[in-house]
Amino acid sequence: MSEYDLALWSFPVLLLLIFLRIPIALAMLVVGFGGTWLVTGSPMMMLAQLKSLTYSTFSKYSFSIIPLFLLMGQFATLSGMSASLFRAAEGFLGHRKGGMAMSAIGACAGFGAICGSSLATAATMGQVALPELRRYGYPNTLATGALAAGGTLGILIPPSVILVIYAILAEQNIAKLFVAAIGPGLLAALGYMLAVAVWVRVSPNSAALAARVPWGERLRMLGGTWPVLVIFAAVVGGIYSGIFTPSEAAAVGAAGTFVAALFSGQMSWATFSQSVYSTAASTAMIFMIVLGAGIYNSFLALTQLPQETAAWVSMQDLSPWLVLVVVLVMYLAFGCIMDSLSMVLLTVPIIYPIMVTLDFGMDLNDFGLWFGILVLIVVEVGLITPPVGMNLFIINNMARDVPIGATFRGALPFVLTDIVRVVILTLCPALTLGLVWAIY
Repeated sequence: MSEYDLALWSFPVLLLLIFLRIPIALAMLVVGFGGTWLVTGSPMMMLAQLKSLTYSTFSKYSFSIIPLFLLMGQFATLSGMSASLFRAAEGFLGHRKGGMAMSAIGACAGFGAICGSSLATAATMGQVALPELRRYGYPNTLATGALAAGGTLGILIPPSVILVIYAILAEQNIAKLFVAAIGPGLLAALGYMLAVAVWVRVSPNSAALAARVPWGERLRMLGGTWPVLVIFAAVVGGIYSGIFTPSEAAAVGAAGTFVAALFSGQMSWATFSQSVYSTAASTAMIFMIVLGAGIYNSFLALTQLPQETAAWVSMQDLSPWLVLVVVLVMYLAFGCIMDSLSMVLLTVPIIYPIMVTLDFGMDLNDFGLWFGILVLIVVEVGLITPPVGMNLFIINNMARDVPIGATFRGALPFVLTDIVRVVILTLCPALTLGLVWAIY
């Protein structure tokens, strides 16, 4: 078997290990270690890499942004910001058809602006919004599906941990990626709200309407969200104005959310310790996956798989747009069996070098930003598609009386809006890049 064939066969072996419930980080470590051993005929190179690759990867200053954004999300979860966001959105939308579900989605978008994790967004907003959706008679399918879909906005609305990982892998500017994500993120929230509006019109008796809130009360509710607005302005505005680097902005955001939690009365020594511990655990999990992906991708590079595949694609004279469609469909399929972080770490080092050899009629830097947002969106869809849709399981765990099949069905309309959004953003790159061009 040639080295190229060995690399190709490593993919089904890796998927088999994942199906056997082996942690994805360990699966990539095992396949990468075994593949390198078979190629070199000795374990010594791999053992040396465990030392050198680990240090060279995690000594990068850019990786410090990950635990800081995670800590920011932990503090935001504890400070009561999610409840104030939901109340404000409810004041403006609750009296409309499907307004409570739209309010939950809008609150998820707001919470995503200070929390770079979809899982945390889904879990936090689920605790706040699910009881209200049930109180107003929303069917279980719509209630759980809307919250699971809204949670995906956590990684699309900047700041986003997944975008940071992509920026590091593809050597893109983190600040520009955050700008590029704003338009698609708002489009996602509007698409989800449109799906709710269609649902409640097809089934008009599925939910009760909340009472209309006077404008004075709406403004008071909106004023309760000032910590979110201040922190978002400090983090994002600081990055775009050049006051902070992204890592410094993450530190400012973490400090800001800590102060907000402290003044809200939600911060105690126990909750502070829990936040730090949860951040450390999540960071360790992410870094372990990063290491596993690094070792596996090192094996693939040793076999020349990315380079030979890129050369093969170039020789086929295929339309760049056809290749892009195949790649996006592949991501959608992978999203059914893999988590988003693992997908990005595993595929971007292989696929991105292939894509940059194709001519999409745009600057290479613009392409990197545009392609990154498309990847982020299709990866986000994986969070609400069975059988490994993590957001679905998080919301379903909060509504234990709801069959998981009902939650899956509830997510389908939102998956359809995601697919439509991917098509729109693929055909109109300016929707993604327009704000970047305007600012930079």
